[in-house]
Amino acid sequence: MTVAKVRVYELARDLGQESKDVLARAQELGIEVKTASSGLDEDAVALVRLSYDEVPMTDDRSPTTDAPDEPVVDDTSPMTDAPDESVADDEAAPVELEEDSEPDDDEEKVLLVEPGITVHDLARLVQIRTADIVKTLMFMGEMVPGGGEIPVHAIEPLGRELGWEILVAESDEEDESRIRERHLIEYEDDPGSLVPRPPIVTVMGHVDHGKTQLLDTIRHANVIEGEAGRITQHIGAYQVTAGESTITFIDTPGHEAFTALRARGADVTDIAIIVVAADDSVMPQTVEAISHAKAAGVPIIIAINKIDLDAADPHAVRAALTQHEIVVEELGGDTPAIELSALTGDGVDDLLEMISIVSEVEELTANPKAPAVGTVIEAQIEVGRGPIATVMVQRGTLKKGDAIVAGPVSGRVRAMFNDLGEEIKVAGPSTPVVVMGWDEIPTAGDMFEVVKNERTARKMAQAKVDDNRALELFVPSATDRLGMLIEQIRTQEHSELRIVVKADTHGSLEAIKETVGKISRDDGYVTIVHSAVGGINTNDVSLAEASGGIIYGFNVRPDAPAREAAKKAGIDIRTFSIIYELLDDVESLLVGELSPDEVENFLGVAEVRQVFRAPRLGLVAGSYVTEGSINRNARARLVRDGVVVYDGKIASLRRFKDDVPSVAAGYECGIGLANFRDIKEGDTIESYEVKEIART
Repeated sequence: MTVAKVRVYELARDLGQESKDVLARAQELGIEVKTASSGLDEDAVALVRLSYDEVPMTDDRSPTTDAPDEPVVDDTSPMTDAPDESVADDEAAPVELEEDSEPDDDEEKVLLVEPGITVHDLARLVQIRTADIVKTLMFMGEMVPGGGEIPVHAIEPLGRELGWEILVAESDEEDESRIRERHLIEYEDDPGSLVPRPPIVTVMGHVDHGKTQLLDTIRHANVIEGEAGRITQHIGAYQVTAGESTITFIDTPGHEAFTALRARGADVTDIAIIVVAADDSVMPQTVEAISHAKAAGVPIIIAINKIDLDAADPHAVRAALTQHEIVVEELGGDTPAIELSALTGDGVDDLLEMISIVSEVEELTANPKAPAVGTVIEAQIEVGRGPIATVMVQRGTLKKGDAIVAGPVSGRVRAMFNDLGEEIKVAGPSTPVVVMGWDEIPTAGDMFEVVKNERTARKMAQAKVDDNRALELFVPSATDRLGMLIEQIRTQEHSELRIVVKADTHGSLEAIKETVGKISRDDGYVTIVHSAVGGINTNDVSLAEASGGIIYGFNVRPDAPAREAAKKAGIDIRTFSIIYELLDDVESLLVGELSPDEVENFLGVAEVRQVFRAPRLGLVAGSYVTEGSINRNARARLVRDGVVVYDGKIASLRRFKDDVPSVAAGYECGIGLANFRDIKEGDTIESYEVKEIART
């Protein structure tokens, strides 16, 4: 038989003391209690009573003759540690009095509430007008509207002003901690609770190499005969059955979406499939996809597609992959490579079997009994259904009716649908589902979790809104982010500097990669997460953001979208025209030093639209200024296809027939470059200045 506990405030009332004094006395006596609503066992009650020279209660919990009559509180009373959900929406429960008893005017009225109670709900419980409570709070220095939550620190003083003893119930420590941590969703499950789960697979590759065709073939080949007429819906992910195994595919537009999810902290993918056309071999986007998969640290399977074509050469594909540190099993490596035709379906079953084998080796597991946690894959508003989102359950089981929160958006699961459009009631680990019931559209890449009720979900969402608002007030610049990176490298015992390298030629790129690979220090090393020939683009920026690295360019420049993306994300782009200076900079960063003698200040960009000759001026670039301004006394670069072909000075700058000191964005001008004539339409001219940094 369970013995009922006596609350601190009940014992205080029995002793004729204030609750806070009895609480303090209990804590002084070494009794583990946190609030006035904490429960005391029989021995603790006796100890507190003895400290006040009172007679302890007897074993049968009946009061002694000297003690006033008090109601007995048992474990089934609404006044347990978790207030009855039917009372004021989880927010408050009045103290139960003995039957047929009425509180005297002189008797203190006691009320137990939970943190987060609103003014309106408190007014209803104490039967006082909402406006009067708002006014009382104003006199106390608290500006709280009728629908607003009363600050926890103000609840008990407010009660005294209203003639009540209002006690704050113990909060759910896990939920309150989660609110404080602002959605750093981390969990650790008991190994005994883990069971195998399906692998989550992302397919990536160069455009036109057959990624979409492969996904379609896998999906349609998996539809059984009885389901052939069923209409499927695109939800961004789906599941297929391969033998006795189930495989989940994320159907994203490519590695850009894959990295966008990672950049927001969502590590969803277990296995990456890189599709390479047998007749086209390794292409630039193939290299990018490989770099993104490597940066994510997931196993890679190569799908050599289009083997049905006469020009197919799968051996050449395997050889080309070795140049990017992908050595397939046939060449003595450990990366599986499957030859297939997405068009005819040949080899697709072999690919599915290989996915199952790799997933077995990875021992993918999850706890299906925990509250669900996962990631939003995509989201939108749909007519008749409101805000909907495809989510991938990664841990636990998502159920209809669950209260959920994803970043600054909360909701309740009103309905769930699988990729076949069927409504389902539960979704376990590695299951993609469309969820209805969001208050707003959540953001793809945000993690979601199930919490105990909608009130908690709303509080957590509001906390994230506050965080986002604070971040909007301070967006770390590239300099700020680089400073944090330097400090991290200095203080960590095992530091890693991650870099993206872009160069103007293959020769330059190989020289940089070879030398950078030799740069190291005690417990520190450099990792090149991606390297390629060509200008710096937005993919490079997103990869640097996702991997926490910086970008190095040798004789190349970022295009306008890349500059904007880097500015928004606070990614540092460092460009050089001399290889040893680039290498010195990498080495300085690795040892945690950054004291440049000079810094570059970007001024503006002009697009060359026409080239003509002018008397006494020579070759002139008829240009349109697209960003910032072009300054006559500044330095200038001529950039062609992202590669720097000239770096010098502006010799002349004219508007119509007049010499001008500068031309702002939105205006046309004629630009002459000093000692350079190889100017072509479509080139861009960057204006910049170099400032010396004084050493201290």
